[in-house]
Formats: sequence, structure tokens, C-alpha cells
Amino acid sequence: MTNDNLAMSVNVLVGRQPGPTLLVSAALHGDEIIGVEIIRRLLRQPALRGLNGVLLAIPVVNVHGFLHQTRYLPDGRDLNRSFPGSSRGSLAARVADKFLTVLGRCDYAVDLHTGARHRANLPQIRVDLEDEPSKALGMSFGVPVMMHSKLLDGSVRKEAAARKIPFLLYESGESLRFDEFSIRVGVRGVMNVMRHLGMLRQSPRRKTLAKQPLISRRAVWVRATTSGVLRSRASLGSEVSEGDLLGIIGDPMGTEETAVRCTEAGIIIGKSNLPLVSEGDAIFHIACYRDQGAMAEQAYNDLQVEVGTEIDPDNLLGL
Repeated sequence: MTNDNLAMSVNVLVGRQPGPTLLVSAALHGDEIIGVEIIRRLLRQPALRGLNGVLLAIPVVNVHGFLHQTRYLPDGRDLNRSFPGSSRGSLAARVADKFLTVLGRCDYAVDLHTGARHRANLPQIRVDLEDEPSKALGMSFGVPVMMHSKLLDGSVRKEAAARKIPFLLYESGESLRFDEFSIRVGVRGVMNVMRHLGMLRQSPRRKTLAKQPLISRRAVWVRATTSGVLRSRASLGSEVSEGDLLGIIGDPMGTEETAVRCTEAGIIIGKSNLPLVSEGDAIFHIACYRDQGAMAEQAYNDLQVEVGTEIDPDNLLGL
């Protein structure tokens, strides 16, 4: 309307030696801003002076949504359901089409996301576990929970799979919020991927996780069975068993209280941050597992020490 141009900026770093081309992108959903800071810090890392291959970094894919602090584009469409797009289609279709011109030049890709508004996610990798190259990429990232995520129609991951480009998605934190731990883990994870691909030298001082990640193929939401004020009793990263108390929903007058209990054993990978809930609201997201929970919880404890975040004994991640 103002006749001004909006550009999707791409930072291109070319190494001194040949190697693969890696794309790192963020803000595909305009309000998911943690990835923007991850890329900013990544590009300032001294280790990139020894880069092999090519790094393509797009800190803000959905520029319109980023400027308006919203997940969607002005046409109301979700960009991550608009692929492959079209150069003559809707605004979302045109942005998707333009993004694929960059993705098509890459050998590997990492896309950075967060939870929705008022929902925080534990740092985690989501990947198609049936795609072995993508799975190997996810294993190298260094986050102790890796979720199997099916390829959805219209998603960028499905387009990457069609082009046989190994692709993983990093999820952490909450939209429109910066979370220092999630940012540090994200920077560290992308650099781990680059080391795995031979784009960066292995650091002799770099610590590695002793445990393999918890691999979960299924996640469930625990929903509110009544409306009221939620008092949470469980934190992100906590191992939970069926029947465990996760929170209490009470009315404002304090006359009635309803327990929220875990429905299946697993690790809490997401939770609502809103104390006011309505019946049916999704409030705790649990990654189901088989005899791996304690392993993942300890791995997050180790990871927290490695990235230099103070540990709160009442909250595993200090969020």
C-alpha cells in the first residue's frame, strides 16, 4: 500500500574450503523470534572464520508477520502450510515460492521455531525419523529429546523431503519472548550440526552429551477438565508418570478445586503459561517414551550446566 519494498534478507558466508551448503532459517512464523537472535549470535561466532562450504542464513522469513508480531501473513495464511507456493499466487504462496529458490540451493537445512503464544516448549528437535540423513542431523544437534514429526501437506519440511534435502526443526521457548537458555542451546546446536557436516573444526575443548537423546514417536496433550485458575505443579523437562499431579484448577472464590493428572508416562515438552483456563484447553504436552525418561531428564541437567545457565532445583530448566 505504501509502494515500499520488503526484502527477505539472506546472509551468505562462503568458506575458504569446499563443503556442503547449509541453510539456517527463522521466523517462518512471524511471532517466533528466538530463532532471529540465534542466527544473529551464530553469525558473530569466531569459529565461522574457519568455515568450510557455504552457510546461508535467513533470520526473518516472514517479514510481514515479524513486523506485525503475528504468526500469519497479511492475507491470513500460515506460511508453513503454503508450500510449494507460486510466483503468481497469494502473498503467502509468493513468499513460499521465493523461499524455495533459496532452499533448492542447499544440501541441508535447519529451521528455528518456538511454541505458540502463551505456550512454552522445551528445547527439542522435530524430524522425520524415517529419513535417516535427517535423523542423523538431529542426533548431532545435541538436544536430549527428539520427536518424530510427520510431513504435513503444505509444510516446508515436505518440500525439503521431496528434494531429498535433510531437514530438521528446532523448537524451544515461547513466541514473542526471548529465553536465554533456548537461545544458547540453539546456537550450540546449529554449530554442532556444522561440525557434524565438516563445516567447522571439532573443538578439543567442546563437551559432548554422554547420553543419546530420548526418541519419542508420540506425544499427548493433557487438557483441562474444567474451567478456572490453574496452579501448575510441574515444570518443563520433568519426568512424569501416569497419575502424577501436574496442577490444580480452582475457581476464583476457592470453593472448588480439581486436580490435573498425567495421563501417560513421559517428559513434559510443552506447557501453557496462562493461569486462566477453559475446559478442553491444552495445558501440558507430554512426549511418551519407553524406559527413557530419567535418561532424558539427566541429559537436560547436563546440558544446562554446559551452556552456563544457573540451575534452579525447583525447575529443571530455570524457565
